[in-house]
Amino acid sequence: MAICHQIPFNLPSHFSKPTISLHSTSFRCNSHPSPKTLTTEPQPLFTSVKSFAPATVANLGPGFDFLGCAVDGLGDYVTIRIDPNVHPGEISISEILGTKKLSKNPLYNCAGIAAIYVMKMLNIRSVGLSLILEKGLPLGSGLGSSAASAAAAAVAVNEIFGGQLTESELVLAGLESESKVSGYHADNIAPAIMGGFVLIGSYDPLNLIPLRFPNEKELFFVLVNPEFEAPTKKMRAVLPTEITMSHHIWNSSQAAKLVAALSQGDLEALGQALSSDKIVEPRRAPLIPGMEAVKKAAIEAGAFGCTISGAGPTAVAVIDNEERGREIGEKMVEAFMEAGNLKATAMVNKLDRVGARLVSSIPR
Repeated sequence: MAICHQIPFNLPSHFSKPTISLHSTSFRCNSHPSPKTLTTEPQPLFTSVKSFAPATVANLGPGFDFLGCAVDGLGDYVTIRIDPNVHPGEISISEILGTKKLSKNPLYNCAGIAAIYVMKMLNIRSVGLSLILEKGLPLGSGLGSSAASAAAAAVAVNEIFGGQLTESELVLAGLESESKVSGYHADNIAPAIMGGFVLIGSYDPLNLIPLRFPNEKELFFVLVNPEFEAPTKKMRAVLPTEITMSHHIWNSSQAAKLVAALSQGDLEALGQALSSDKIVEPRRAPLIPGMEAVKKAAIEAGAFGCTISGAGPTAVAVIDNEERGREIGEKMVEAFMEAGNLKATAMVNKLDRVGARLVSSIPR
């Protein structure tokens, strides 16, 4: 059993203590010397809690590192319990289900890092915690696997002590975890915690803006995951350090078009914008066998648009009908095999409008 003391936090140089203020529907975190810590330690309200955090689709085509959304039905679970066998103020990871590739050392585990950060913010010193991580998402899939673990852990630790922290503060905990694994980007962790579509207005200061897709509109994501791993760090390494002015203008206009389409519930415009990236997707698609053919197959089968989900290798298409989504998924699976010699599985899922949440608890 790996035990981890609460260690000092080294935040990125451009970001430290959050002070949260609400501006309409956006959350803004301003910079100060150290992470927020409660002056009075809250007492646990439960002996055990279980939380869930959904899969996410980051970038959404032209929105590299500043747009993302949560997807219903897929995700990770974290169980946190008060453990008298763990030293007060410390946390252990007692079990990881669903994969053997992750470390039980909390300092090297996405869920552990986020849990430690939340404990630090809550000033937990009188009880020890143990954590069980249930991986529902494959690693390196482009579905926000690390963010789901971090989000579920952050929410679980917060809830066992009465939900003292805000969503935006929990995003900070998740960002600490993400920065250790794949870089300082919030386009997975923010929607994993907040649900729905989220725009990262800025990183310094951090500004999170929920984007409301109309409730009365149908939106389905066709997610096709090939048997191929695309580590985020590797996929970020191929990105250009400089771009042309014409590509900057194009991607900016398409990202704006995507945001406008979301607010209006215009799936045709959403799909067009989703498919339009000229900066990131052209560098990453050649590294995923068959991806270009998969995108073509999705659109020819009737999808409004298609792109790489996050860093890949999952391909994501959008449609307004679940049955048509299944047909599109079949065509995309066929394309992965024919063009990339990769087996793949297809899923059709709705937008998750809730984000990370408590699913069960045992009172003290």
